[in-house]
Amino acid sequence: MRHCNKIALLSAAFLTVTSLFISCETDNRHVIRLNDAELFNDAMEHLSDVVVYDIFSPPVASRVYVYPTIAAYSIMQKDNNKYFSLERQLSGYKNIPDITDSNVIPNLAALHSFLEVGQALIFSENKIDEYQESLYKELTDLGLSKRKLEKSKEYGELVANHILKWADKDFYKETRTYPKYTIQEEEKYWKPTPPDYMEGIEPHWNKIRPMVIPSVELIKTIPPLEINMNTNSQFYKQLIEVFKEGKKISDKNDESEKAEIAAFWDCNPYVSHHKGHAMFATKKITPGGHWIGITKIATELEKNTFDEAINSYLHVSIALFDAFISCWDTKWNTLVVRPETLINKHLDEEWLPKLQTPPFPEYTSGHSVISKASAVVLTKLYGDHFPFEDTTEIKYGLPSRNFDSFHQAADEAAISRLYGGIHYRMAIEQGVIQGEKIGEFIASNLLTRKSVSKK
Repeated sequence: MRHCNKIALLSAAFLTVTSLFISCETDNRHVIRLNDAELFNDAMEHLSDVVVYDIFSPPVASRVYVYPTIAAYSIMQKDNNKYFSLERQLSGYKNIPDITDSNVIPNLAALHSFLEVGQALIFSENKIDEYQESLYKELTDLGLSKRKLEKSKEYGELVANHILKWADKDFYKETRTYPKYTIQEEEKYWKPTPPDYMEGIEPHWNKIRPMVIPSVELIKTIPPLEINMNTNSQFYKQLIEVFKEGKKISDKNDESEKAEIAAFWDCNPYVSHHKGHAMFATKKITPGGHWIGITKIATELEKNTFDEAINSYLHVSIALFDAFISCWDTKWNTLVVRPETLINKHLDEEWLPKLQTPPFPEYTSGHSVISKASAVVLTKLYGDHFPFEDTTEIKYGLPSRNFDSFHQAADEAAISRLYGGIHYRMAIEQGVIQGEKIGEFIASNLLTRKSVSKK
């Protein structure tokens, strides 16, 4: 009998130890998941999907990316001594409250704050709600306790409110009440273009508070060429170049390499299609969203940690934000007419660009500016030689393209605007210079890692 009792006791002890082991193993699974950069990449991609769904303009989309990312970085930095605070680095930014509860999991709080700020800046809030519900169920299934989840969410919301109060002072809300652009009759000035003749987007975006560049006055470009229709003028030669490139692409039935490049970098968030009396629209990723996608690819290739991924997104989102402010200042102060307007009037009234002309002035090229700025900061993080396959556009029905560096991708994005028939060469070349200046300023003045080994 005693022998049987001993066996029973040993069996019970074995089952208890085994149960504890399994319990600990289950409890640790959420820790592994929360340290995985893939989790933050997923959250960022979900935000991008909502940006596409809600059809934000490129400048406004940059704002939707930057504030949530700053919220996530701020929490990550509080718990990681490898990173500097953003106070005194970003205009008007003040340090977030400290983490005072040991139940707060910083990575989880960073994710929650990212999503809360993002939700406040988009229209389709339910899509963020659905994603959060799914995310937190996954983590609790992996062993995350209810208390740690709630305390992490509580702190994340505290930080989100802190960031949103700061965001409220960037002059965005005020610009919503400013007057629309009044069309000027002179031929040299920008006019709305077919097929929808949309009004000009964000004519007051240069009033938005930048993050790192102290003001739009810091980054200035040379004036555009004089709009001169004399056949010997430099401007007319550039107009003819756009016209001929467009004709070549059309003659090749859109199967040329240039046509593929134009389509790949289109990144027009709202392309309208007209067939008779019917009209439908195609939603696409914005130019900034494309570079957010490239950032994700870089984090995956480099096998970045959770904190490293956030740091990369921080640099790119700030570069995009400041680049759009600078570029839009140039656009709405120069008011250069689009090629399509002059070609239809003077050369061929039936000529159409490969890409749909976006509704804002021509000079400088926005994609050229933001692409080069993004390439500069990504090169700072990952090095000059960084081969990658850009799969960002696959979900929008386009094949991937391969690049040897971020700069090669940025240069192709820039020249795509000529192939697409929506920019003169001057806007592209000066846009690249403008973007490089912005990127270099941010790369030199935004200090996040306390020690980074150069590649």
